[in-house]
Amino acid sequence: MTLKEPPALEIDPLIDDPGTRIVVCCGSGGVGKTTSAAALGVRAAERGRKVVVLTIDPARRLAQSMGLTELDNTPRRVAGIDESLGGELHAMMLDMKRTFDEIVEAHADPERARAILDNPFYQSLSAGFAGTQEYMAMEKLGQLRGQEVWDLIVVDTPPSRSALDFLDAPNRLGSFLDGRLIRVLTAPARAGGRAGMRFVNLGMSGLSAVTGVLGKVLGTGLLKDVQTFAGAMDSMFGGFRQRAEATYRLLQAPGTAFVVVAAPERDALREAAYFVERLAADRMPLAGLVLNRVHGSGADGLGAERALAAAELLQEAADTSHPPEAPPKPGASAEPGAPAEHGASGAEPDPARTDGPADEDGPTRTADTARAADTARTGPVAVEAYAAGLLRLHAERMRVIARERRTRDRFTALHPQVPVAVVPALPGDVHDLTGLREVGECLADQSPADRAP
Repeated sequence: MTLKEPPALEIDPLIDDPGTRIVVCCGSGGVGKTTSAAALGVRAAERGRKVVVLTIDPARRLAQSMGLTELDNTPRRVAGIDESLGGELHAMMLDMKRTFDEIVEAHADPERARAILDNPFYQSLSAGFAGTQEYMAMEKLGQLRGQEVWDLIVVDTPPSRSALDFLDAPNRLGSFLDGRLIRVLTAPARAGGRAGMRFVNLGMSGLSAVTGVLGKVLGTGLLKDVQTFAGAMDSMFGGFRQRAEATYRLLQAPGTAFVVVAAPERDALREAAYFVERLAADRMPLAGLVLNRVHGSGADGLGAERALAAAELLQEAADTSHPPEAPPKPGASAEPGAPAEHGASGAEPDPARTDGPADEDGPTRTADTARAADTARTGPVAVEAYAAGLLRLHAERMRVIARERRTRDRFTALHPQVPVAVVPALPGDVHDLTGLREVGECLADQSPADRAP
């Protein structure tokens, strides 16, 4: 039974709507999130929106495709965009440590901020703690949204093993920084000096035991760094949880649209299905699925089995009617009594053939050998053999298309109401604005002929 086609994801109405303020491109790694986010940004800007694209891709492919030498934590205007409708395009790449530093500098007095920034534990936390990148991406999103400079923000989410990490990370890091362990470590500072420590030891009998165990596990040096860090940031801990909650409200707001990007492969669509379900559970607005790099064929009426059968018939005809002949050796004349070839006699070689590849029987291909090879390539044997080879390639392509269709149908059966935009596999990598415009056009053009593989 053939499944009903899912509704089409209408990209242009989405990015043209002034009520759409944030588009979040998410999905598993390697499916084209960065390219999709950049293509949406280019298309929206050239349709009149003032856009900033925030990427977390460390490969810097976005900068290269937009003609920028580099991206950093500051939005950079992209040249080469058609701004005739009043739109603009800016791009930036998240620097998670710099973003964390900005939070500290904004919420602490200069002396305390310096103490935090110089703390070894903070430096490790801000550079690579699990979930920091995802949390800081949302922090930066909140900063951009609060500035009211751009009317559309497109977010390229971090590549991660599980797409669910993106939603979990803000709360996970916020809970850590505002959690019980940090509260225990900051208790002496809050109680007030040595007297306070004696008070805490009396009132919280388990504190000494806890810190003693932590000292053995972490080492006294690291434990001291953690305690110093916790004491300096004590006044800021509540803010992390508040910002995590504000981030969730921002992601749930009607002006936000999630676009899940996936390749037509089993693992990628499984991740996409999990993400769709999680977005629904968290009441976050899903715009739809972008199914990227879908293969197609201009001769899809010829199935794989028929193509293979036709290839076998052609090959049999070629083998029966035109048995292969050994090609003439270099130096051998095509006609009796003809003079020896230049390559065999040691005379000057034919300048028209000096660039030929080396043969087994001589250093260069001679003129007669080349003419014989040219004749063979254009003769009936070659035509039949080449036709058989092309049919086999077509059969393989049709099998790929069928496999991708089955994978897509499994997703559609689970989520029939999720709109889908199909982007065909392009012949080369997208590396400039022209390529991004082509992807944008594919995203926007979801006619039935283009959507069906």
